[in-house]
Amino acid sequence: QVQVVESGGGLVQPGGSLRLSCAASATIFIINDMGWYRQVPGKQRELVADITRGGSTSYADSVKGRFTITRDNAKNMIFLQMNSLKPEDTAIYYCNANNGFANYWGQGTQVTVSS
Repeated sequence: QVQVVESGGGLVQPGGSLRLSCAASATIFIINDMGWYRQVPGKQRELVADITRGGSTSYADSVKGRFTITRDNAKNMIFLQMNSLKPEDTAIYYCNANNGFANYWGQGTQVTVSS
């Protein structure tokens, strides 16, 4: 079992920045892909950004140029730097970790962009 814990959410004004962190517990199996997803009430959870163990990244079109995902393999951690935030970025952000056998999710962290 892999424990996944997110942190760093909060309330920010439009145009502001936030940095999310996610830590996956140590496991005998290597954590492969990790990523950030978000969900708003009544909508499906959507991919925001993900990163492979080798550092390859992909982003949703809506966040390209504003969000940056990075990773620390030694600590099984990923980060999401979110700049130029918009009200439509408001959501619960979830971290996902995959060890080749299963996907593991964190409890989510709320991000609210509002003036």
